[in-house]
Amino acid sequence: MTTLRLLSYNIRSLRDDAEAVYRVIKDAEPHVVAIQEAPRFLRWRSIAARIARRSGLVVVTGGRTAAGNLLLSGLEVTVDEATDVLFSRDRRLHQRGTALAKFTLGGRPFAVAGTHLDLVEEPRIRHVAELHAAADAFGVTEHPLIVAGDLNDDPGSAVWQALGGRGVDAWAIAGTGDGITSSVILPKRRIDAVFVDPRLAVATASVINTADVQIASDHRPVLVEIDL
Repeated sequence: MTTLRLLSYNIRSLRDDAEAVYRVIKDAEPHVVAIQEAPRFLRWRSIAARIARRSGLVVVTGGRTAAGNLLLSGLEVTVDEATDVLFSRDRRLHQRGTALAKFTLGGRPFAVAGTHLDLVEEPRIRHVAELHAAADAFGVTEHPLIVAGDLNDDPGSAVWQALGGRGVDAWAIAGTGDGITSSVILPKRRIDAVFVDPRLAVATASVINTADVQIASDHRPVLVEIDL
């Protein structure tokens, strides 16, 4: 059995404790990481490279060109193809997008789309459709798609239902604990999630809450194990 370890983590542009962010990622021992709020401005490429290096990983794609979404992977994962997509933009709102990549692990293909949806409901819903369209255009038919990110919305919402139309909520299937991801200081909401193509099997799903998580960012990361 080939099992993928995937981490989804909003690092708040490294505005808290960057060293703790690196430790959180490295200690999770992930094959692939979907980062939200990666630095997007001055020297963003070199900062992305540092995040990867200090976490024991390499940059796959993303950063400013994917609106702050960044994909990292370990050397045991083969990157087959990668692309960045920007969603339609709304005046006075942040640019949103997705970092997309096709991978192979242990001879098994899969794809990951990392995203960070808007604070406003209408573009959140619209951008889910754009994400799925981008994945289809990228040609993920033979690579079961995993969508990971900060949804800025709660389970049961239209956004969660739209994502659930193409994948299963990993934590709802195999989650342990309360699943709360936001915020670290006032933990109340489960707004970070991983949706997995139903052709794959979710083995475990958990929200990491270590001492480093408490100082690294305002979000708790989600770690999912998926049988490919």
